[in-house]
Amino acid sequence: MKTLMGLPIVAVLVMTWAANTASAACCGAANYSHVSSCDSTCCQQQCCYTVMKNCHRTVYEQQQVTCYKNCYETVYDEKQITCTKHVQETCYRDCEYTVCKPVHETKYRTCNYTVCKPVWETKTKEICYTVCKPVYETKTKTYCYTVCKPVYETKTKEICYTVCKPVWETKTRDICYTVCKPVYETKTKTYCYTVCKPVYETKTRTYCVNVCKPVQETCYRTVCETVCKPVHYTKTVKVCCGRWENQEYTIPGRSYTKCVQDPGCWTYDPCTCCCCYQPGQCRQVTCTTPATKCCKKVWIPEEKEQVINCCRMESSTIQKQVPYTVCKMVTEQQQRTCNYTVCHMVPEQKTRTCTYTVCHMVPETVHKTCSYKVCHMVQEQRTKTCNYTVCHMVQEQKTRTCNYTVCHMVPEQRTKTCTYKVCHMVQEQHCKQIPYTVCHMVAEKCVKKVPYTVCKPVCYTTTVKVPRCVCKQVPYTVTRCVPRTVCEQVPVTVCCPDPCSGRRGRRCGC
Repeated sequence: MKTLMGLPIVAVLVMTWAANTASAACCGAANYSHVSSCDSTCCQQQCCYTVMKNCHRTVYEQQQVTCYKNCYETVYDEKQITCTKHVQETCYRDCEYTVCKPVHETKYRTCNYTVCKPVWETKTKEICYTVCKPVYETKTKTYCYTVCKPVYETKTKEICYTVCKPVWETKTRDICYTVCKPVYETKTKTYCYTVCKPVYETKTRTYCVNVCKPVQETCYRTVCETVCKPVHYTKTVKVCCGRWENQEYTIPGRSYTKCVQDPGCWTYDPCTCCCCYQPGQCRQVTCTTPATKCCKKVWIPEEKEQVINCCRMESSTIQKQVPYTVCKMVTEQQQRTCNYTVCHMVPEQKTRTCTYTVCHMVPETVHKTCSYKVCHMVQEQRTKTCNYTVCHMVQEQKTRTCNYTVCHMVPEQRTKTCTYKVCHMVQEQHCKQIPYTVCHMVAEKCVKKVPYTVCKPVCYTTTVKVPRCVCKQVPYTVTRCVPRTVCEQVPVTVCCPDPCSGRRGRRCGC
């Protein structure tokens, strides 16, 4: 928008510059007083410049439009029918049998063993060591320093700036476009379809059933029984023991760092015409405390051999004949009669009439008037006053007194009492009960369920799908062209008339 507004201004400036250039070239800078006629090269040239011209052009745009058409689809409706089927059912009857179960019994035997217990004895001894105590001394020193203070000054200045204001202009243009209107038409068609009807028939059949009868039989089996007998024996065992011994060790002294300041000196300052005290340099000094001797107890392990009495259980196997009852199932065949229903599907032809709608699109031309706004920017000069602050730094002399502390370490002898323990191992006799298990076989009667199969008729409901036709509208997209007027700026060359065509003999370009 700003570019379109600036084009007329640029054209006027180009025309003015061309006129001034021609005047200066022909009448000012170059003097053609000796030329008697207008046959010169300056009078034969014309003054041309370029101007932007508005040009309207029609552009066609593609637009997507959604339409609907009828589509027929086959839909299946669910219908329930009753059917009969034979289902096998499992029944159970009770059957008794004898089982031998093991019964475990826990017994205990006595075992003697020796345990070594530690007995602790407390002892005391005195240890001498040296401690360094700090002694602090306070000193004072005075030194001068310079401080800069800020001094603020407020000033004022005027600033000129340009503001652009928008000026709006309303314009109108006509737009023609085509609209498609739907026209609906109703039609009818007939179609045939097939329906299946169920026809039921009752039939009878004879089938054989195997029935199992239980027959009991007594059998014998060999059972191996394990008996445990105790056997006593002696073995040598290594016992871990030891003793405590005192050992001395040295702890090295602790290293620490302290700050030491060297003595200062007085120097003459030519700026202040007086002597100033310069303190000495501070440095870090590493010191070490004296080593400490300590005592600790160390356990020295030893191994000794000891003879102990042990007992182990040796097992022996005994075979026995144990009677048990076996139940055998004997199969017997029987005949039974049952009735069942058979269903046959019989097809039947039917006719149905369906009504549907057809849509046709009819084009129609529509005219519309559109209003739009054009903005022009107008410049305006404004002035504002701005305040700002200027800062100046002013130096000022000050004096400060500082206190500092000096530390001296003074050694001091001290004594402390240290307590330590000594361990002695004492043997002690103990007795414990060791459990072992003995197994006995006990006869037990059990009952189990024996399955057999029975056929029973069961009625059930089945769902059958019946087809039917349904009409529905399906959307589809249509592309159409819509005209639109576009305004463009086209450069046009404009030439001024020949300035020498009116008078002859005058100077060119005047």
